[in-house]
Amino acid sequence: MGQVIGLLGACLVLGVLARRSGRFPESTAQVLSAFILNVSLPALVLRAMHRLEFAPGLLVAAAAPWLLYLGAGVYLRLLGPRLGLSRESVAALILTAGLGNTAFVGLPMATALLGPDGMAVAVVADQLGSFLVLATLATLTAAKARAGTSLPARTLVLKVLRFAPFQALVLALVLRPFAFPDWLDAVLRRLGDLLTPLALFVVGFQLRLQGVRPRVPALALGLSYKLVLAPLAVLGLLMFAPGLALVVKQATVLQVAMAPMVTAAILAAEYELDPELGVLMVGVGIPLSFFTAPLLLAQVR
Repeated sequence: MGQVIGLLGACLVLGVLARRSGRFPESTAQVLSAFILNVSLPALVLRAMHRLEFAPGLLVAAAAPWLLYLGAGVYLRLLGPRLGLSRESVAALILTAGLGNTAFVGLPMATALLGPDGMAVAVVADQLGSFLVLATLATLTAAKARAGTSLPARTLVLKVLRFAPFQALVLALVLRPFAFPDWLDAVLRRLGDLLTPLALFVVGFQLRLQGVRPRVPALALGLSYKLVLAPLAVLGLLMFAPGLALVVKQATVLQVAMAPMVTAAILAAEYELDPELGVLMVGVGIPLSFFTAPLLLAQVR
């Protein structure tokens, strides 16, 4: 866990220092974001989904991130406008509060706190839950919010089909019967490994904490849902799911309790959906989750 926290913190700080140094162009965040969404993330999805071992009993772990996202849509569309938030701000909150950092933080945390069995469950929640939601529902949300009006169904479908991580997901499923050669697996791993440091660097580069005070109501709304209300709701639902192994319940709650997904903030920025709010959700949410997630995990029985 110490190494995970150290890496995340170092990348965030480096991003902040890079912006303040003046040695990086203003377009740095946009360029790196495009690389993340079109190269690193597809490589990670392609390798992970091709190798994933799925058992029917893990369906609960895969379903939880979908419930998290759908709940965020209802909750934030209901309360966001009452706080005077714009359509773009509400969409940014839905993307970041509805998607958890189940890969960069969730998998290492599951390994540290739950061991190999917990890691296996966390992978299912990440790959069949969070990544699929990102590639489908989240992309639709971003596209509709950016357009400002209802888009034709054909346009929405094309947005999803052209999303590189979704294309990587489909390709991974098609190629599952075939083993990847060692050199290809190594290339995909190296490209995927770039995702975490680059994504956190981008967040740090865009992070401006002086903008926190006027955003406190929006942050409180989004982070209270992501870090407290949604995990408690999932925990309550799991109490009525008999026969589930304890480790499945623990890993599912832990993944739902993760901080907002870094890639979700990048997706919000790509569609010009209040990028500042999306970055603050991640920048504030990640440190908070190191305290809230273990506390919630301790309540699982």
